[in-house]
Order: sequence, then C-alpha cells, then structure tokens
Amino acid sequence: MSLSQVFPTLETVTDLDAVYAAPHPDWVRIGMIASIDGSVIGADGTSGTLTRGFDRKVLGAIRRASDVVLIGAASLRREGYLLPKSRPLAVVTATGDLSGDSLPPDLEPGRLFVLCPSSEVSSIDVSGATVIGIDSSSDSSSDSSSRAFIRALNELGFHSIVCEGGPILAGSLLADGVVDELCLSTSPLLGGPLVPSLPGATEVALELTRLLLDDAGVSYARWSPVPPATG
Repeated sequence: MSLSQVFPTLETVTDLDAVYAAPHPDWVRIGMIASIDGSVIGADGTSGTLTRGFDRKVLGAIRRASDVVLIGAASLRREGYLLPKSRPLAVVTATGDLSGDSLPPDLEPGRLFVLCPSSEVSSIDVSGATVIGIDSSSDSSSDSSSRAFIRALNELGFHSIVCEGGPILAGSLLADGVVDELCLSTSPLLGGPLVPSLPGATEVALELTRLLLDDAGVSYARWSPVPPATG
C-alpha cells in the first residue's frame, strides 16, 4: 500500500511524522474522518467503518505531534473511546455523563483530564481522572466556551492540541476561531447514517495546504482557516 502527496507537489510520502509535524508549539488541530457525503459515522454508528488505508497511521502521526487529544463526551459514549497510548486524553462534558467509556480502571495520574462546568465537578466519578471545573461566569464577555477549554489545557501545559471530535465540539472550536488547522480524511463511502462532521461552523473560509491520497481511495487534506479580510 502506498501514500502519495498530490498537492502542493506530487511525491511519495515515507515520513508521516515529518508531514504532520506541528508548525508552531501552540497549535490547535481538528483531526477527523468523514464519508464523501460528510458523515462522521459509518453503518455501525461509529467512525470505525470509515477507517481504511493509511488513516490509522495518519492519526498516529497527528497524535505524536500533539501534547493532548481532546474529545467530547458524546464520542466517549458512542464509540467507547480508548485511551490513546502515546498522549493524555482530555474529555469535555457539559453534564458529567461519561458512561460507555473503555477507560482502564487503574489510570495513571496525568493520563485523563475531564473539563466540565464547575457545578458538575462532584458528579465525575472516574478513578485517576483529573477534573477541571470551568466556570463560564469567570470568563470575559469575549470568551467562548471553546476558548475556555483551550485556555484550561494551556494552563495544564498542553499547547499542541488535536481535537478528534465529536462533531459539535469540533464545529464549535472551528466556528469560534481557535483552530489553526483542520486535518480531514475522506473515506470513499456513501450512504451511511448522516451525522454532519462540523455542525455550526458556517461560512468558515479554508485554504488547502496539503493533500495526500492512498491506494485505498482515502484522501487526507490539511486545511488552514483564512483570516477575515480587513480594510
């Protein structure tokens, strides 16, 4: 199986870590896979049936270039999210509901962080988790909840961040202007349950910076938000 870069120049890719190295120490990415019609889940209700080709290897390279993996609690509940082997996991929850997880019962300190409203801190009962309460009333009026999540992770020492979903969390990060790059894999499938990949991220202009293609038909695009025009 081979992987080729088709934009900006045609060449064979042999070093994914070099391709996906974070350009700056402070770097927020979204890393997702979707079907051709834009759904983030396949026939089984998870992203697993969309994954093929080099997708897992690309995911691994993006994780290695990050300090922490960020997800929403809905992804944890829907997919039984596994703790990444190489990086800590941060979970955003509005309700404290982390049911359905596949987290080990003997978590080492510093492997799992839960970001939730201050009012829900006492409801989080996951052994070994570090729970961070975020009180929106303490944020400035210009702060969004997305910025509060990123700031909380920065204060923990996590500056290179990859958000792997779910769609609502990823869409809000993109809409609120805190994302430096969207890494979107497109699986050559149509017709599964339609769960939009980035709801809420309306009229966000993006520029293609790199495009890879493997011989399983999966494309791997890197998009950067275009700053709004001034003048």
